[in-house]
Amino acid sequence: MWGLSATFGYVSDIAGESGTRNRTRRAILGAAAEVLARDRTATLADIAKAAQVGRSTLHRYFPDRDVLVHAAVADSYLVIQQSIQDAAVDQGTALEAMRRLVAAIVDTGGRMLFLYGDSRVLEDFAARDGGGDTEEPGEGSESDTAPDSVSSMVVDLIRRGQSEGVFDPSLDVDWVQDVIWALVYTGCEAASRGTLPRHGVTTAVVRMLENGIREQ
Repeated sequence: MWGLSATFGYVSDIAGESGTRNRTRRAILGAAAEVLARDRTATLADIAKAAQVGRSTLHRYFPDRDVLVHAAVADSYLVIQQSIQDAAVDQGTALEAMRRLVAAIVDTGGRMLFLYGDSRVLEDFAARDGGGDTEEPGEGSESDTAPDSVSSMVVDLIRRGQSEGVFDPSLDVDWVQDVIWALVYTGCEAASRGTLPRHGVTTAVVRMLENGIREQ
């Protein structure tokens, strides 16, 4: 799930960087994800402009496009994971936690579109990382055994909702998780096309979820 082992390796690599250098790196990676989500053919110059750094600065951190894209994938995993952890989905009622979960993932919409808008992004990431996994969020893998893995947090929330009588217990937990990710992605994609206002994505996704998975 998610290729999180690669993410943690990336985090270890940058742990010793100074605050300024780390902020610059993260700004470049964030810009790369946002720009490439909109235009897969965007140049390094386009990304440098979006990050508000010079091309020479970008090249000091990332010598070529492949290195930058690989790092942006790992960083995007990290951003999404941290956002979900910050949502504290183990607290409050299951329904409240589900709404916070959706809002948290929607807030990382650009990263979601970057990671899952083109299957080649994760395929290339896996190939470069030595055959790592490219599964969608919610699909099983050895990294699911990590105590604080994203998959475990979401699955536990769904099961809690079912046990509380809030979510339909007849629905498969993994399927519900897949639906959550699919709806969030679709909502973020609609916002990027202008067919749904960005501020309305969370509300739309929550409404669809609650109408579909709540116990009737």
